[in-house]
Amino acid sequence: MDSLIQVLAQALDMIEMSCIGVTTNHGKRIAVLCAAMGQHLGLSGPELSDLAACALLHDNALTEFLLMHEGREEDDPNLGVHCEIGQINAEIIPFNHSIAGFILYHHERADGLGPFGLTEGYYPLGAELIAAADMLDAEWHLESISNEDLPLLRKNIEAEIHGRFTARAGNALLAVLDEAMLVSLRNERIAETVNNTIPVWLMDMDNPALVPIAELISRIIDHKCVYTGTHTQQIAKRIWLMSDYYNYDITEKIRLYLAAALHDIGKLAIPSEVLEKIGTLNYEEFEIIKSHVSHTYSLLSAMESLGSIKEWAVNHHEKLDGSGYPLGKNAANLDFNSRLIACVDIYQAVCEKRPYHPIRSHDETMAILKSMAKEGKIDSGIVDDIDKVMAEWSGKDLESPKVFNKLSSC
Repeated sequence: MDSLIQVLAQALDMIEMSCIGVTTNHGKRIAVLCAAMGQHLGLSGPELSDLAACALLHDNALTEFLLMHEGREEDDPNLGVHCEIGQINAEIIPFNHSIAGFILYHHERADGLGPFGLTEGYYPLGAELIAAADMLDAEWHLESISNEDLPLLRKNIEAEIHGRFTARAGNALLAVLDEAMLVSLRNERIAETVNNTIPVWLMDMDNPALVPIAELISRIIDHKCVYTGTHTQQIAKRIWLMSDYYNYDITEKIRLYLAAALHDIGKLAIPSEVLEKIGTLNYEEFEIIKSHVSHTYSLLSAMESLGSIKEWAVNHHEKLDGSGYPLGKNAANLDFNSRLIACVDIYQAVCEKRPYHPIRSHDETMAILKSMAKEGKIDSGIVDDIDKVMAEWSGKDLESPKVFNKLSSC
């Protein structure tokens, strides 16, 4: 499995734990069960890889869905919306085969009592398998269920065939869910299980298909907080524009764009009440906010292929004079691309609307950046370049990179 997908899945697990109480590694368990069921049903390697990736990402719309329903008093939010957004998001990824309906219908039931009212035989196998594994893990907590409870669990599955589970999914679950599988799904074993059972899907770090995946990641990050709806997306797009200005080749553009899209992924581990606090943060709260960089580093360390991309991402709060965090690096330790992402991050944070300041024009934003450059905190040359490139975009959101339009030929 492509490790970028696993990084995103791990981040989604963080959201589910903090926001809706789902136990850790939920997405990984769904993926392992789906891969095992798919193999039992005779799916090919690429088909299994696509199914497992969809299982890992089945809740990719969770941040956006929760943000849409924040403050509402409804007891039963429309899960169909969550499924629709998730399907649209997943289709950005260049899968080997069609994944039509896999995530869209992952809350359907064989008896038609799901959000779209589809009955057995009217939604695809991928959705049947993801739905069955998802329901089972959510209700039975497969990371901790004892082997002694396995007969009761199997009896429940049998009773729910043609109810919650389709016959294909229910019988496949019964075929793969033995004591060895239960042990493999426990938190202390799940990482090893994922590596051993899910088909490998590798993607080079210079593949243009990474650009839309990066945009998906940035969108998920941005919807974690009500006040930063396009923050990460706009930073990535501004980085792409600056890459054009510096005449970077396509490989360097893609790598830098990915770094910008990933730089705040650690915020998914930060409690929303801290991220969204309107007043001044106290010392403890600020330390929690600062820890998002460490979370980013931890998540991205799972991807050896990232190389310098990880460093550019985690250096975005460092300062040339050593006053930044988390490591207090100085000019001697910060390369050009690290400095560039740091400057663009500040530009976007200063110009966008926040609870503590209104939208600022380009000139107002540049006044703050130039002051920081004069103090020796950020790169003055990059600040001057940003002034030239971003002036025409004052008060406007940037569009997605043009490479998006060329993906169909890649």
